[in-house]
Amino acid sequence: MRTIAALSRKSLFALAFGTLALPSHALIEYSDAQRETIVELVEQLEDRHYAKLVYNDELSSQHLDAYVNSLDGSKMFFTAADIAEFEQYRDVMDDQLPEGNLSAGYAIFNRFHERLETRLESVLETLPATTEAMDFTVDETYLLNTDDRPWADTQEELDDRWRKHLKNQVLGLKLADKPAEEIPETLSRRYRNQLKRVQQYNSQDVFQIYANALTELYDPHTNYFSPRRSENFNINMSLSLEGIGAVLQLEDEYTKVSRLVPKGPADKQGDLQASDRIVGVGQGEEGEVEDVIGWRLDEVVELIRGPKDSTVRLEVIPAKSKSTDERKLITIVRNKVKLEEQSAQKEILEIPNGEQTLRVGVIDIPAFYIDFEAMRRGDKDYKSTTRDVKKLLEELQEEGIDGLVVDLRNNGGGSLQEANELTGLFIEYGPTVQIRHSSRRVWRDGKRLRSDFYEGPLVVLINRLSASASEIFAGAIQDYERGIIVGDRSFGKGTVQTLTPLTEGQLKITESKFYRISGDSTQHRGVVPDVTFPSVYDPEQIGESSLDHALNWDQINGVRHRRYDDLNSVLPRITELFEERSVTNPDFVYLEDQIALAAGTRDLKEIPLNEEARIALRESQEKKALAIENRRRVALGEEPLTSLDDEETDEEASDGEEASTDEVADADSEAATEEEDEDDSDVLLTEAGNVLVDALVLKQQRYAAHSPAPEE
Repeated sequence: MRTIAALSRKSLFALAFGTLALPSHALIEYSDAQRETIVELVEQLEDRHYAKLVYNDELSSQHLDAYVNSLDGSKMFFTAADIAEFEQYRDVMDDQLPEGNLSAGYAIFNRFHERLETRLESVLETLPATTEAMDFTVDETYLLNTDDRPWADTQEELDDRWRKHLKNQVLGLKLADKPAEEIPETLSRRYRNQLKRVQQYNSQDVFQIYANALTELYDPHTNYFSPRRSENFNINMSLSLEGIGAVLQLEDEYTKVSRLVPKGPADKQGDLQASDRIVGVGQGEEGEVEDVIGWRLDEVVELIRGPKDSTVRLEVIPAKSKSTDERKLITIVRNKVKLEEQSAQKEILEIPNGEQTLRVGVIDIPAFYIDFEAMRRGDKDYKSTTRDVKKLLEELQEEGIDGLVVDLRNNGGGSLQEANELTGLFIEYGPTVQIRHSSRRVWRDGKRLRSDFYEGPLVVLINRLSASASEIFAGAIQDYERGIIVGDRSFGKGTVQTLTPLTEGQLKITESKFYRISGDSTQHRGVVPDVTFPSVYDPEQIGESSLDHALNWDQINGVRHRRYDDLNSVLPRITELFEERSVTNPDFVYLEDQIALAAGTRDLKEIPLNEEARIALRESQEKKALAIENRRRVALGEEPLTSLDDEETDEEASDGEEASTDEVADADSEAATEEEDEDDSDVLLTEAGNVLVDALVLKQQRYAAHSPAPEE
């Protein structure tokens, strides 16, 4: 930062020509290295990005809107007058950036910085009096979705938005059982921390926000990494938290869980879920939980990371919360995700069918992994998904299975090589995926040599968190008609990124796109299952289609390929049988009811700031949740509950029995967690087994009907 007395020539020029209003605090300015970097970045985007977009007036206009939204998406700082003043930049940023001129971005940021700092100082100064004057008997509401809210015309209108914002926070803490005397200090600490971070903003921060407002117009996976972020590429490339195994993203002032790393500490612990919002972090078993609302993502990352075997406690607002004020404290022991923990696992389901019981093998694949280092040094026993699955498949066949379910739920992908190799276990030969570069050159990967393969009945189970390599495998199995795909529509991440160094920092850029052998892209649309199960994930919140500026689904020429079965002839009947079962299956009905309740909660546009009305809303949600739970219990022949607290008490008692001593072995704890996970997802896995049995029986009936009658 520099003071007003030490302004550079470009800032004096901007002030003289009215493009910068003189702020009361020090200006943040850009460097010569950043001038060179932005020129390189624009050239790389125009030359190499798959979308082939030119940074012109139209994109400049979108860049301005995206940048302003990234700074003040909730419309709590800028006024309509500020926005009108920024209009002077709408059609000129595409002329400025290729010349290394960043003045527009820095002018807007300095205005925002001043508004932000002034507001936080004002909140801290007036917070005790503001909280004391709050009247929770007044009938007013707090807006949850601010996308369509207009910019405030006056400062008084902004002040009222902030009054309601603070009132909502106070009421939320109050209903989360925070002692009344601690609430003002909790909020003061929150805003003091935010102010401290705001005062530490530097030129790299501004450049990164401004650059990413442009890169993400090309697609959401094209990002600029500042030198600070580039130092820890493994974390920042995926926003993955080493220590607990979670992928995070920033949403408004909250840190939201995007997904969990399979078999990581958080996944094993079982309580943290996708779309949960982290609002507090505590160190150790007893450390104070630090409020992290409004923190930068990299700062939350640093707080959650830690040495192996240490403990972190996360305070979260659950995604499927029955109340917007609900808080949950989750304790996780940090660890590293080991390759062997990502390994495929097998089990056998026994599925009744009339007087028969059929044995269905299940292979759960949490990720597409390969030990590249061991492979490169010539280790004959190096680990990989395909090697492990082949071994498990041989064991299952020796155990006499009638068919196989490959479980790819929550599998976020991994090695493309392994997706290709794994598909080769189920087809004789042929391509698996097509890859088209930004140059429009297309090449194909797959199984080139004929060899043995598993020919038995096959079902692949996917969900919204099955992505990338999982989609390549599932798509190939579907296109070859080698097996039936069941579950939820997959994530839809069908793009490939490469990393390019710049003068300052790095650019992660989308250069290629995946296509199935049918010619369909896996991008955006994902893999659509043949039989669709109820989804616990909201597609508006999770998946490629939920991301702004995601590349479109499209097609290229397909590849001639063999079809191993005529599944279209049996799929209508299989779907009918599934629907007949799901109507009477208590667990399926319960799942669908839970999904509907969660959707209703998400549809809330505003919430009351009247305490009685807020409590009534929460009790209404809890009453609906209790009714759903009791419908399931009655259908299963169990005693209904009088309140949801009864269920929690039962669970706590069970947990206490499991861990009545501090000496419980890690393996036992992990096994208990895995059993709980299996219980939660058992209805979907069992139904995948039922679909496989249906397909097997229908094919047998069809074969019998078309077989010639025996000669007499």
